[in-house]
Amino acid sequence: MMKQAKNTICLWYDGDAEEAARFYAETFPDSSVSAVHRAPGDFPSGKQGDVLTVEFTVMGIPCLGLNGGPHFKHNEAFSFQVATTDQAETDRYWNAIVGNGGEESACGWCKDKWGLSWQITPLVLTEAVTDPDRAAAKRAFDAMMQMKKIDIAAIEAAHRG
Repeated sequence: MMKQAKNTICLWYDGDAEEAARFYAETFPDSSVSAVHRAPGDFPSGKQGDVLTVEFTVMGIPCLGLNGGPHFKHNEAFSFQVATTDQAETDRYWNAIVGNGGEESACGWCKDKWGLSWQITPLVLTEAVTDPDRAAAKRAFDAMMQMKKIDIAAIEAAHRG
């Protein structure tokens, strides 16, 4: 009997759960693919023997990729938020996601090629926009609102005023 996490994020894919899981495992630390399960029989979006589910971990978070078919699409109501420590780490994750068929969005958000949303969020940004000095926090927030990928130096400069 396999050990299952008490709470697992189930992500719906249109036949490419294994590809997505392997990309996440290669891109992020503390990430891996632990199992690929094939369908024991035909199902609405596939045949017996097709990959049905993929067990994987993204930065320590247990996930299950379900090849459920084209019926449901990812949207911004769910996203992974990745806290980054510096510009190099921010750039590395952003460029991996966007450069692998993904797309840029606003305020540190981007989507991977499977439509899953990611927030690549430098710790500096979180600290700046939650600063008890509300004027400094607003300057940092206003700067963020103009960005796609977060520019840490620009956030720090806006925060300082």
